[in-house]
Amino acid sequence: MTSLDPQRIKKDFPLLERTVRDGQPLVYLDSAATSQKPRAVLDAERSFYETSNAAAHRGAHQLAEEATEAYEGARARVAGFVGARANEVVFTKNATEGLNLAAYAFSNASALARHGREVDPRFALRPGDSIVVTEMEHHANLVPWQEVAAKTGATLRWIGLTDDGRLDLGDLGSVIDSSTRVVSIVHQSNILGTITPVRQVMDAAHAVGAIGVVDACQSIPHMPVSMADLGADLVAWSGHKMLGPTGIGMLWGREDVLATMPPFLTGGSMIEMVYLDHSTYAPPPQRFEAGVPMVAQAVGLGAAVEYLDDLGMDAVAAHEHELTGYALARLQEIDGVTVIGPRTNVERGSAISFTVEGIHPHDVGQILDSRGIAVRVGHHCAWPTCRRYGVPATTRISTYIYNDHGDIDAAVAGIRAAQKYFGVA
Repeated sequence: MTSLDPQRIKKDFPLLERTVRDGQPLVYLDSAATSQKPRAVLDAERSFYETSNAAAHRGAHQLAEEATEAYEGARARVAGFVGARANEVVFTKNATEGLNLAAYAFSNASALARHGREVDPRFALRPGDSIVVTEMEHHANLVPWQEVAAKTGATLRWIGLTDDGRLDLGDLGSVIDSSTRVVSIVHQSNILGTITPVRQVMDAAHAVGAIGVVDACQSIPHMPVSMADLGADLVAWSGHKMLGPTGIGMLWGREDVLATMPPFLTGGSMIEMVYLDHSTYAPPPQRFEAGVPMVAQAVGLGAAVEYLDDLGMDAVAAHEHELTGYALARLQEIDGVTVIGPRTNVERGSAISFTVEGIHPHDVGQILDSRGIAVRVGHHCAWPTCRRYGVPATTRISTYIYNDHGDIDAAVAGIRAAQKYFGVA
């Protein structure tokens, strides 16, 4: 395994060459929100529009054939990246849509069952059934399940958190029990950085016959991830956090699970036969891809996967691990700074949220921005997690392949400048 050279890598990213705030070099520390895009991705997407733009799976002319080949080729590349087969990968517009696709499978199946329609009983929820999430979920993996519970009468439960930002598995056996029909958890927290014991939780779900769902938005871009190792039934993630374009995400599913899931969106492209009074649906993954597909975005994502493969995901993970350790150490040198979440880089990703005593996180973010340093401030779409730790918001830094120690040092200097500006140093 070779180590990454962030300074060389940064040259592949046009946006990172720009200046901000009166000519200051950009220090980008917000990759947990969205990553920047290398030229290879930008070139691939533009090349598709310039040479092969057409609607995939719709037409017999050469451009349509080329578009279809490009689209399905990207699906195969993405599937290979996570150790899956192409027919197990559904393209969505983002991970939120993928998680909603999973959630709607349960609410739609439950509604059909109430009207006497034959459905896979694994997806039909009734009062008395339970849905399990965790206290650290992004809203995208919480609100959809709240809606499913409200529509079906199922009860929503959650696995709590320890004071140091880990899942509290002490009562796992009572949270996941014989009433549990679906367990949906995050692999790596976008606010705490915690890497959860996904396989242990998925095994607990399967032990009671529940479907296991994983939000892998923050893990797949940063470490080697195999669908087989996760042990889940459905896994959602997004393209824009892994160097790819916005507007495309993925939902991976086990073949037997996808085969019996009701569709989320209906219309063109996802049908087998259509009559005036009923329709039959195409097999997965096309069943879940209604409408004209996002071909250019898929092509760009395929280029992003190739870029990461060329770097080597073991090298990416090692770089992230070392840089996270360095960032945690530097932040904890500053009096008044409290890291929210694990304070070592053991089973921890690169998203680091923190508070600065006496300064609102938004003010910390503004001072950093005035120095050209881009970070995220707020509740990070994880309000229940913020409430668990008694903070209204945090400042978050998140690194990627193009960051180095100098970027962390710049952020630390900016935090100290904020303390001095607000008189709390």
